[in-house]
Amino acid sequence: MSDITPLDKVGEFGLIHRIQNTITLQQPSTVLGIGDDAAVIAPAANHDVVVSTDMLVEGVHFDLTFCPLKHVGYKAVAVNVSDIAAMNATPTQIVVSISIGARFSVEAIEELYEGMRLACEAYNVDLVGGDTTASRGGLTINITALGQVEHGKAVRRSGAGPNDLICVTGDLGGAFLGLQVLEREKQAWQADPETQPELSKYPYVLQRQLRPEARMDIIHELRDLGVVPTSMIDISDGLASETLHLCQASGTGARIFSENLPIANPTLEVAEEFNLDPIMCMLNGGEDYELLFTVPLSAHDKLKNHPDITIIGHMIDKSEGANLITKAGQPVPLRAQGWQHF
Repeated sequence: MSDITPLDKVGEFGLIHRIQNTITLQQPSTVLGIGDDAAVIAPAANHDVVVSTDMLVEGVHFDLTFCPLKHVGYKAVAVNVSDIAAMNATPTQIVVSISIGARFSVEAIEELYEGMRLACEAYNVDLVGGDTTASRGGLTINITALGQVEHGKAVRRSGAGPNDLICVTGDLGGAFLGLQVLEREKQAWQADPETQPELSKYPYVLQRQLRPEARMDIIHELRDLGVVPTSMIDISDGLASETLHLCQASGTGARIFSENLPIANPTLEVAEEFNLDPIMCMLNGGEDYELLFTVPLSAHDKLKNHPDITIIGHMIDKSEGANLITKAGQPVPLRAQGWQHF
């Protein structure tokens, strides 16, 4: 087994130097990365810069009992890239700040950054700087992501209108059910530390929870198809909550059809095992990081046969409210019952 290096042996600048040596810059717009008082970025002409930031806190957003540090690092980058994607933009750089307790070794932090490096490589993003500080508690990660979009082409939450189609990428509910599996196995382990977790049967939902992917592929495909969403948001807090965000920002109502909601077979099987309603899991589970967006009716033929985009409903007049339409045709008001931050 390799030696474990305490953080105080290398110090803050030694740690930064070790991280710096693992980073390879990929973006032409990155003039200067890690190692100075600030990064230098030169956006291309005729492009707007978009900026987003997200914080992940141990014990709130992740549990190191069952979340490997490499996965935490990857997910931290992916969720920020997802916010940039939801603006119809291309991510270019990230800045990472971490607050770390004394229980973490140098190797543990390098494992965290290895996950970040892999995500940066996957999304063609440069890690250009950040900050490290001590913590008397657990691990906190804050990432600021920057992206570029053609001038005036950023997609907001507020552009939808009545009759626009409501679309979602991928499938829903998997991340929520992956968390249910992990929490169950954690409780079993806490009751009996000799218990080995039963995880081999759940690769799909565990992947959805521990290492989600930002849907930059869909952003590129929509551009290739010539489809510009009228509004867009990523699904972090649940489909119902995000739909209500779009409705509120756009001043519309919505009709979503339960029979159109996409769910993967492995997710459905786990829902049945936990005796959970699959519709509830899809509406309120959260952390799928799929894209929810609206498009004009004229885009229907371009999207109707797309293998990874599902048309789940349409926008309506605000006075009609936001409803889930059951298979029996009954409207049920959508409620934001997903993740509550406070």
